[in-house]
Amino acid sequence: MTNPVTEPDAPIARELATGKFTDDMLESMRALIGTNLRTAASINNEYATRTAILRFCEGIGDDNPLWTDTDYAEATPHGRLIAPPSFIFACLAGIQVGWPGLGGFHCETTIDFHAPIGVGDRIDCRCEFQGFDGPIEQSQFGGRRIKDYILQQYTNQDGALVADFICSRMRFERGEMQKRAETRTITVPHPWTDEEVAAIEAEVLKEAPRGATPRYWEDVAIGDEIDVITKGPLGLTDFIAFIAGGAAPIPRVAAHSVSLRRYHKHPKWAFRDPRTHALEPVYSVHYNDYAAGLQGAQIAYDVGIQRTSWQIHSLTNWMGDTGRLKRITGQYRSHVYLSDVVRLGARVDGKEIDAAGDAVLRLTTWAQNQRGQNVMPGTAIIALPRRGPA
Repeated sequence: MTNPVTEPDAPIARELATGKFTDDMLESMRALIGTNLRTAASINNEYATRTAILRFCEGIGDDNPLWTDTDYAEATPHGRLIAPPSFIFACLAGIQVGWPGLGGFHCETTIDFHAPIGVGDRIDCRCEFQGFDGPIEQSQFGGRRIKDYILQQYTNQDGALVADFICSRMRFERGEMQKRAETRTITVPHPWTDEEVAAIEAEVLKEAPRGATPRYWEDVAIGDEIDVITKGPLGLTDFIAFIAGGAAPIPRVAAHSVSLRRYHKHPKWAFRDPRTHALEPVYSVHYNDYAAGLQGAQIAYDVGIQRTSWQIHSLTNWMGDTGRLKRITGQYRSHVYLSDVVRLGARVDGKEIDAAGDAVLRLTTWAQNQRGQNVMPGTAIIALPRRGPA
């Protein structure tokens, strides 16, 4: 029996939907607070297979052998291949809920990591809409806006909690964002010289994880900075590789009849590109310049959790196989555009034995672009091994 394509509930426009905040919308969203959200359309990997972990690592540019080399990983204290902490995004990156017709940016991330994900683990995710702040009547960025919160809890096949992820998004009226686009105008793509590109690529090729040599808590001093890693100049394949690695989008990208039926059922999930006449998902702002412009950006830009994955890459490279990332936070400020370069680093601002008895470092993290902007200020807590008896 065939599944005919029906007419969409509303026409699919050649632009992204331009909804407005209304009292009814705000009341309907308040009524959703505490709701457990459906996740089926957004799950990418239920199992942490060797291939799934490898694909994700390739998508974020992290070739640490602890997650990519089975023989190496089995000889470490972990005893098996494990996934980078950011692999939770490859299981389920996030959920969209409500706010019909409004634009949205992932603006802030807070994650507490409780247990590693090892090869063969099965990961489940529970998502809860926790509410929102606002609306703030005016903001420099895009006029009237709100900030909402979704809690995502990841558990493994034994019911053990792997991570808590609070995903905060800013919601705004696209028309207002578009009006302010000129105030954010910069030169893109960035006009790199051949010499500059060669120097950047040399930086990238020097990166290496600390690996099996322990970094001991006693050997780290307040004020120490971690090794910087470099991402860029960012190309379209870098953005597509992140999707191919299973870390996005929300809901999943699909093609042909599968996507067409979805868009007819949910017309505001898509727009018609006037150049190709094809329907594209709202998520294509991350690889389609036309869509990015409708969102008030100049050209395609990165994904928030992609930036966080780079942050985690910098931290795990530095801490070594015996370190443990316990917590990260990050705020996404300014777009990271195609052609940009981002350098990620951190400084140790505190040392203590925490309530769990772990010897931890508290770090301030950053992600600096070539324009001198910190596009992701954040924090991290890392537990390190101690020398001799604790």
